[in-house]
Amino acid sequence: MTVVRLALLSLRNRWLTAFLAVLAIAASVALLLGVEKLRTGARASFANTIAATDLIVGARTGSIQLLLYTVFRIGDATNNISWRSYQIIAARPEVDWIVPMSLGDSHRGFRVLGTSRDYFDRYRFRRDRPLEFQAGGPFADLFDAVIGADVASALGYRLGDPMVVAHGLGEIEMAKHDDLPFRVAGILRKTGTPVDRTVHVSLAAIEAIHIGWESGRRDAARTLSADEAAQLELQPRAVTAALVGLKSRLAVFRLQRFINEYRGEPLTAILPGVALQQLWSLVGTAETALLAVSAMVVVTALLGMVTMVLATLNERRREIAILRSIGAGPRTVVGLMMAEAAILTIAGVLTGTAALYLVLLAIRPYIDRLYGLYLEIDPPGGHELIAIAVIIVAGCLAGLLPAWRAYRLSLADGMTVRR
Repeated sequence: MTVVRLALLSLRNRWLTAFLAVLAIAASVALLLGVEKLRTGARASFANTIAATDLIVGARTGSIQLLLYTVFRIGDATNNISWRSYQIIAARPEVDWIVPMSLGDSHRGFRVLGTSRDYFDRYRFRRDRPLEFQAGGPFADLFDAVIGADVASALGYRLGDPMVVAHGLGEIEMAKHDDLPFRVAGILRKTGTPVDRTVHVSLAAIEAIHIGWESGRRDAARTLSADEAAQLELQPRAVTAALVGLKSRLAVFRLQRFINEYRGEPLTAILPGVALQQLWSLVGTAETALLAVSAMVVVTALLGMVTMVLATLNERRREIAILRSIGAGPRTVVGLMMAEAAILTIAGVLTGTAALYLVLLAIRPYIDRLYGLYLEIDPPGGHELIAIAVIIVAGCLAGLLPAWRAYRLSLADGMTVRR
């Protein structure tokens, strides 16, 4: 009878405690691997907030600040880009497409973005996914608005509902453009990006609602009606930033250098992927904390397994003594205990891994739809395989303590009946 078979028979006789030990290890392994999946999924979603855009152009500032207010709608721009500079950049031979962005207004706590219809065709996220409409479509009239999924759900908007944009940012709207209300013309599908929390309007509409607001307050004598504004040829004087796509990515550094050295006004061009990595390095401390907590849970489960084996040693005194009396040497006793620990650990790892993938298959559509977090269901990667190997080795080594304790039990102690 091999040591492994003997260990299996022994565990079968103590199936309840063995099952609980396997369950504890499985839960801890599922938690550890689940945190790793969430970490990689969150990092991928973070990195894929904007895709297929070669450069982001804005006023001279830091790369992270430019990324924050253009992509994540956090913070304010230090300055704007003049429309003339925007047209010069758009006319460059390297440029395939360019999308303007004008920020500065809000609606009940949500940012308002002035842009062109090309935004809905050119903006990409999660590698190369385009924006999709849940209802309606892009703005066609001057005062049409396209809202993100979170705006629609939070404020209960439907197609055709009126909405009023406020001058400036913040949830408390001090100065409203209530003389020129907008109409909800489209609602975007959930993306899991800041697009969900954005109200999109045309650049012409941004210009129209700001006629008479040059001083920061409304000049009633200069305000226009919606019909009067629709008759005007409105062209922006400046934009906040621009998304740029190139004909060839080989030209990205040449165009970036041209923009950064542009003499007309101080501008900055950044590569979104590089800036995203810099930003993640600042906010990625949370993932380390999650991994540390998961590792402690695994250690706790292994300690629980050791405690369980030690607690049953007193009940197994006679079993061990009989083994030693029929010639079982130190290697057999130690091997038996370590084999039991290895079996429990491997069973827990396999159970936990299988349970995790079953849960991922079940909840992935809901996580993607509700939070925009796409979790890849792929075989365990390098870090995950290393973590599994470490857990198995640690589980086997954890069996050394009960093995040493069992060997220390004397033959006479095992044959003695305790009362």
